[in-house]
Formats: sequence, structure tokens, C-alpha cells
Amino acid sequence: MKELILFGFTFILMIIVYEFIVYRFIKKLKGKKQYELAEVSYLVNVYKLDISKVNYKNLLHVIAFTSSLDIAIVVTIIANIKSFMLELIIGFISMIIIILISYHIVYLIYKKKGMIKNESKRNRK
Repeated sequence: MKELILFGFTFILMIIVYEFIVYRFIKKLKGKKQYELAEVSYLVNVYKLDISKVNYKNLLHVIAFTSSLDIAIVVTIIANIKSFMLELIIGFISMIIIILISYHIVYLIYKKKGMIKNESKRNRK
């Protein structure tokens, strides 16, 4: 039960922080060239997400949700570990794995919506 409360608290805190950052980021973009967050660059470069087909504001909200969920999961995983070094190692490894999995899921969702560049070429490889 304690882990569930920790997960919920961490997720809510992180979603508030991310939404605040995303909201400020969107406000700065009005009338300017669109700058990309690292997560957007990852989706564009690795999964060939077509930014021209995507609602950028909604994409930022999806990224905020996904990143908050990732952080909450990792915090919950390492909360019961007593060794500091083990926390660092497990936290680092699990964070990388969880980020790769979660952004692959985001890619699959956008792929299903048809928002990926050169989809036929990507599937042949």
C-alpha cells in the first residue's frame, strides 16, 4: 500500500512539474520557430515522427505524461532498496529500459495514427 501511495504522489507531482514546464515552453513558442525538447528530437530522429502531421501541443502533453509515468515507476522500484550504490545502478538501468519501452509505445500509437515519415521504407529493413 505504501508503494502505491508513493507511486501516486510521485506521478502527480511529476505531471504537475512537467505540465508547468510544458505550458511555459508552449508560451515561449508563440510566434517563434518551434524548438524541440530532447524527447521530441528522439521521436523524430529514431522513429521518424512527422512533426507536420502531429499536433505539437498534444505531443508535449503526451511526453509530459509519459515522462512522469517513467519517473514514478523508477522511484517506486528503487524505494525499497537499502543500498545507495544498488539504488543508483538499478535506478539508472531501469530508467533507460523504461524510457526506451515507453517511447516505443508512444511511437506505436503515432504509427497507428499514420504520423510516421516513410513508413513503408522503415518496415522493409
